[in-house]
Amino acid sequence: MSYAGSNPGPFDPSDPTDPSDPTDAFGPPRPRRSPLRRPLTVALAALVPGALLGWLAYEALGGTGSGGTEGPGAGAAPSVLRSPANGSDGSDGAGSAGGAGGDGKTGVGAGTAPAPAGSGATSLRGKVVVIDPGHNPTNYQHTADINRQVDIGTNRKECDTTGTSTNSGYSEAEFTLDVAHRLRTLLQQQGATVRLTQDGDRPFGPCVDERARIGNAAHADAVVSIHADGAGAGQRGFHVILPGAVHEGGADTRGIVGPSKDLGKLVAGDFTRATGTSPSNYVGDGTGLVTREDLGGLNLSTVPKVFIECGNMRDTKDAALLTSGAWRQKAAQGISEGIVSFLRG
Repeated sequence: MSYAGSNPGPFDPSDPTDPSDPTDAFGPPRPRRSPLRRPLTVALAALVPGALLGWLAYEALGGTGSGGTEGPGAGAAPSVLRSPANGSDGSDGAGSAGGAGGDGKTGVGAGTAPAPAGSGATSLRGKVVVIDPGHNPTNYQHTADINRQVDIGTNRKECDTTGTSTNSGYSEAEFTLDVAHRLRTLLQQQGATVRLTQDGDRPFGPCVDERARIGNAAHADAVVSIHADGAGAGQRGFHVILPGAVHEGGADTRGIVGPSKDLGKLVAGDFTRATGTSPSNYVGDGTGLVTREDLGGLNLSTVPKVFIECGNMRDTKDAALLTSGAWRQKAAQGISEGIVSFLRG
């Protein structure tokens, strides 16, 4: 049925379906249709599928807050669209897995895991370090052998000595071997190849000239000879011995004086920080650095090399440190840090 002119009111008397007439032949009254019903129905039919597709896409891309406190780091399934080369929050990978720590922060330090030893930027792979534990625990049983004279370039000197000890009998040779083992572990964890001149595996020595040759033959990037001093009571502290410029006989240190000095300064600085001990109060004028030309282990070296006297075994205060396993670990740590700094330039 069509309507001419304006729409009639709900009770227009011209409408044949008068709701007030109980005898109306067209049956019970029917609701009036709005002229907007069909357009609204069409619009809803178009919007519902679109909304459904949008929701499905949203869920596929990671749900709520990728990288925030409710994102994948809080238990949601990771998106397959994320690149494995990047961080899980779509960043450049500087953050940790799970959206840079789960608080939306990015960058190094926001949950970044430490690199494993010997990998990436921390690696010393390809670097060779020779550790020279001073003396030998059984040198005292071979006095004739260790008293034999050997050429050190500038003159001749004993093959080796027994070393010193604390007043309670803790020997320098025991000390140096223990620190050498601790130092070796630390350097190997950094990826370095480490060799010892002796590991308590020979009856005496090696002689000082052989100790130098071991480092040379290894083409070592750095050599450190570990010792403890036997000075008078009240004389305390450590010092690092550097090679002097020697060019005489079979000795020529001119090429290693500079790099050895760099190595020695770094070892001295890191040893101080790690152990909390001060440079020697009896040699080195407070610098902790001493240059000598009378040590065959330095004179005959062709690779960067230093000695470190870690303390005075004859002083009771220094001896208390040297006989402490915890302090020896700190000593090894300090020496290691100096070597690592040197090798990384």
